[in-house]
Amino acid sequence: MHLKYESQLREPLVNGDKNYHQVTEDIVRPIEAKPPRLWYVGFFTAVALLMFGVYSVYRDVTYGIGQWNLNKTIGWGWDITNFVWWVGIGHAGTLISAILLLFRQGWRTGVNRAAEAMTIFAVMCAGQFPIFHMGRVWMAFFVLPYPNTRGPLWVNFNSPLLWDVFAISTYFTVSLLFWYSGLIPDFGTIRDRAFTKLRKRLYGIASFGWSGSTKHWQRHESLSLVLAGLSTPLVLSVHTIVSFDFATSVIPGWHTTIFPPYFVAGAIFSGFAMTQTLLLVVRKVFGLQDYITMGHIEAMNKVIVLTGSIVGVAYLTELFMGWYSQNKYEGYTFWYSRAYLFSPYGWSYWGMMACNVLSPQIFWFRKMRRNLFVTFFMSIIVNIGMWFERFVIIVTSLYRDYLPSSWSVYYSPTIWEVGFYAGTFGLFFTCFFLFAKYFPVIAIAEIKYVLKTTGENYKAKMTPIEEQSLEHFAHEQAHH
Repeated sequence: MHLKYESQLREPLVNGDKNYHQVTEDIVRPIEAKPPRLWYVGFFTAVALLMFGVYSVYRDVTYGIGQWNLNKTIGWGWDITNFVWWVGIGHAGTLISAILLLFRQGWRTGVNRAAEAMTIFAVMCAGQFPIFHMGRVWMAFFVLPYPNTRGPLWVNFNSPLLWDVFAISTYFTVSLLFWYSGLIPDFGTIRDRAFTKLRKRLYGIASFGWSGSTKHWQRHESLSLVLAGLSTPLVLSVHTIVSFDFATSVIPGWHTTIFPPYFVAGAIFSGFAMTQTLLLVVRKVFGLQDYITMGHIEAMNKVIVLTGSIVGVAYLTELFMGWYSQNKYEGYTFWYSRAYLFSPYGWSYWGMMACNVLSPQIFWFRKMRRNLFVTFFMSIIVNIGMWFERFVIIVTSLYRDYLPSSWSVYYSPTIWEVGFYAGTFGLFFTCFFLFAKYFPVIAIAEIKYVLKTTGENYKAKMTPIEEQSLEHFAHEQAHH
């Protein structure tokens, strides 16, 4: 009998009659086989979007950000909206990797690898928006605090925009280390199964000489715990610092202390939704239903309904404070610019409320949490709503300032702003398709770790043991 007892009430995390060899076969098969036609269609569509994005960025760099529809009141438009949205997308990966590892949540094993990859690709997309928003992108290195020959010209350490540089770069580095260190044992497995010299050599280099010895496993697990400890504060700090871009200003609609927890909850909310979108597709295309089970999907839907409710409370708190503060500028921003349906951007506020607050409440019903179509549809709706949230925060706070003479015309993006955003989708999905083809989408080593406690056939063997009396069980163990 395995030393760790697993209650029969808990759903198995691995379905079917699996052994260690079968786990390896199921997860490595897509890497060793030729990609299906759907993979090629998706990959080349993503590359086409990426090329459109590259051309849009070329227009921006060559002709300046006058190619965008920014104006004298709306200095941040689609670019910073998309920056905040992509940073939020990446949050679920760190939460699943770090916090659920520290809390020893077994259900993370089926979804952590893809979520960590999603984090890295999302941060790669997010980082481009502030850089190209500078206009003179060749001056981007000015944000780095290093000894220079520019005399008194130095970065402003009081600016949250500089804090962003440190937060995002640290987040990316730690996430990359966490993701890659988890891949090393799996690369060793693929190397040992490789049937061509090139494949064996490439995966051999990637696995850093992994041999599966006790010493290697001991160091690997120690590193995982250290990185989890370092990553846990990042889950809270990164989007908190992104929220400071707004909260430390004095602009009505931004100058509010609720932003840090509200942004963190929103980031986890959107990150889990994107994880659901990707994993439901991967699960179907690669036939991984035994490893990404309904139990995993239901657990993530519970997180979505929790964080969606927290975000809803934050929206209502903002409205309440807009009235309770009796500040006419705050009141105007929250109650007219946003909540009034017939204001210029009222449609975006109510779209946000419908997508982020009302629609996730469907997951209070177990039948809905375990319905694949509803889950996939809702994951897309949630991310549309979270994009609207960032758009509402930025545009409705800026488009009318203290001088009616400078109130802007209606802001709508140009084709090049849309193209830049579409290009980041192209980059994200190009990277994800390559990851799904050449890297194991599910952590082989971690699935094997939980197999004998939470695998369906192993749990079935627990049933007769559970039915024994305590005295009989103790007697058997004494004679074992």
